[in-house]
Amino acid sequence: MNILQVISSFPPAYAYGGALKVAYELSKQLVRNGHGITVYTTDVYNANSRFKCSENPTYIDGIKVHRFRNISNKLAHNNLPIAPATARALKRNITDFDVVHIHEYRSLQAMAAHHYARKRGIPYVLQAHGSLPRIMAKQRLKNLYDSLWGYRLLKDASKVIALTETEAVQCKSMGVNGDKIGIVPNGIDLSEFENLPKRGEFRKKWRINDGQKIILYLGRIHKIKGLDLLAKAFAGLSKKLAEARLVIVGPDDGYLSSLKKLIADLEIGDKALFTGPLYGQEKLEAYVDADVHVSPRAWEPFGLTLIESCACGTPVICSKGCGIADLIDGKVGLAVPYDKDQLSNAIMRMLGNDKMTREFGENGKLLVREQFNWSKIAEQVENTYEECRIG
Repeated sequence: MNILQVISSFPPAYAYGGALKVAYELSKQLVRNGHGITVYTTDVYNANSRFKCSENPTYIDGIKVHRFRNISNKLAHNNLPIAPATARALKRNITDFDVVHIHEYRSLQAMAAHHYARKRGIPYVLQAHGSLPRIMAKQRLKNLYDSLWGYRLLKDASKVIALTETEAVQCKSMGVNGDKIGIVPNGIDLSEFENLPKRGEFRKKWRINDGQKIILYLGRIHKIKGLDLLAKAFAGLSKKLAEARLVIVGPDDGYLSSLKKLIADLEIGDKALFTGPLYGQEKLEAYVDADVHVSPRAWEPFGLTLIESCACGTPVICSKGCGIADLIDGKVGLAVPYDKDQLSNAIMRMLGNDKMTREFGENGKLLVREQFNWSKIAEQVENTYEECRIG
């Protein structure tokens, strides 16, 4: 099949969250399976720079990537990517594809893909990657978008992919027929985790001794991620665990200065480490050396970093609002209510029980191999595409 993936950011623009990583890994596996994969994306790279646009595509692991210019890099960094040339390319070329996979919900690019797919009779799959709920910022704008375009985008989709049962319920609440919804989790490329770095490399680089417990957060530094709760929970437990270190890994997404101020006000600045974003081997070193990885967000549609941590044999803690909390709790880690004291107690419990953490670590590796292997997940998506073409 010739498949078009539409998403407003694409590797190596990793500062823009997990959806682009998912689109990339899926596309890479589909290329391995013999499909022709084209990506329409924008030129956004980070808050201060762009990729160079060209009429000629670039190729990443066999994926044909077209990048179209955003009218404002600042708007794009604030989750309002607008690249009009994407619509023109869709108008010209959409009939070249057997199916279109839209990896976002509220964007001009999604609207354009919907319009031309419907006009030309090309089936499309919509995957919102947890973005359906109208929570946090821009609620009025989200309501307006949904009324004018969003509900039609969902209704007209040949198939809608939900990450979890929770997201499937959200889709139904917005009018999607249950027969159209398929639940397909995110995955990871297991080959990236076959040869893990030896323990101690991260500690050596950042001068953390073996006796210090590492509580790791890895992800975007954004206000919705629950980092204020994690900082407050850590402040409480650090009085009992004098050698604990809070390690925060990831790019600033508008909350770094506020978080640093909070940590200073809590008087834990000497126990907190900000590394900035880490990728590849350096990211794996952080996972491997961590004693526990915490994803504290109150509501998390999936939690890709949790799966990566499990692949490294590191136990995890998430909130009850995480989409995969049921898979984690008591099996590969702990899931707790979004509460400072309960999070602090969970971290203390984890760090105080070596037998439990070893079991969680081994269970995590097994869970990832069995349920979050991209080769298996890509087969599910391929079946979804085939169902679109048939009916």
